[in-house]
Amino acid sequence: MTETITPLRIHSESTFDRRVIKAEGEPLSGLSIDTVQVNIGLRCNLACHHCHVESSPARKEEMTWETMQLVLDAAERCGAGTIDITGGAPEMNPQFRRFVAAARALDKHVMVRTNLTIMLESGYEDLPRFFKQYRVHLIASLPCYLENNVDKQRGRGVYKESIEVIRRFNQIGYGLESDLPLDLVFNPGGPSLPPDQHALEEAYRHELAARFGIRFTRLIAITNIAIGRFLHDLQRQGKAEQYQQLLCDSFNPATLAGLMCRHQLHVGWDGTMYDCDFNFALALPTLGPSRHVRDFDPATFVSRRIATGEHCFACTAGCGSSCGGALA
Repeated sequence: MTETITPLRIHSESTFDRRVIKAEGEPLSGLSIDTVQVNIGLRCNLACHHCHVESSPARKEEMTWETMQLVLDAAERCGAGTIDITGGAPEMNPQFRRFVAAARALDKHVMVRTNLTIMLESGYEDLPRFFKQYRVHLIASLPCYLENNVDKQRGRGVYKESIEVIRRFNQIGYGLESDLPLDLVFNPGGPSLPPDQHALEEAYRHELAARFGIRFTRLIAITNIAIGRFLHDLQRQGKAEQYQQLLCDSFNPATLAGLMCRHQLHVGWDGTMYDCDFNFALALPTLGPSRHVRDFDPATFVSRRIATGEHCFACTAGCGSSCGGALA
């Protein structure tokens, strides 16, 4: 019998928890801290229709340098090898470059999630060279290889601007040299699961090379989470419950071991700790008494119970989804 669920129900005995307990015998818990993911601000030069944190040029929230120092200290104390920087457009935080340089000085692998188009804005044109100097791993949003689909999600003209920036990155070695990775991110345009990630990657490679002669390192396919602007669109279309039911019905226990929330610490722009960027968007902090990065304790955090809700079905549906792509 199919279980009926309600979008965004968040409590300790959710349908998602019951599925996890049935599969693993206990609620979802942490396993390691390989990555510290940090949202350093919500300001962005775009206002994409699918944005789960609802970033825009009007947002003012941003992480201070003092909080960034706490994040770096936490990464050192837990032995995380990767700092994963996101936003908004994280490049718009005034302390962004200083933060990247400090993380690389600690010999951390630095990943930056970029919308690409920020590189065409005044004051950001030199960022490609900056990224190359510090060997930053770029995760770039390009939700389709077709212009109409991208512009529908992200705004008119964004596709052409994104292609232009990828070309510039290719010219300095990104997407071609092994130590200059340029990953592209796909997410569906509507309420459906992503297609097979490997097959889609091959289609991206063929289409982008044939049309523009551009190259990239790999494709990451991410399932849309029914939160933020994407949820608002689903509700206007009357498709929110139908989509959430699809995610629930597509639950795959083989994805559980690799869920990003089980292998990372996520820190929001104000220093609050979360299990993932989606929980950050929902203001659902980590469980337990210590919720600010200043109080971070690696020993207790690593084995914590993860705060879950019905939105978590998106990461376990089909082949699974995380900030690193398919899981199974």
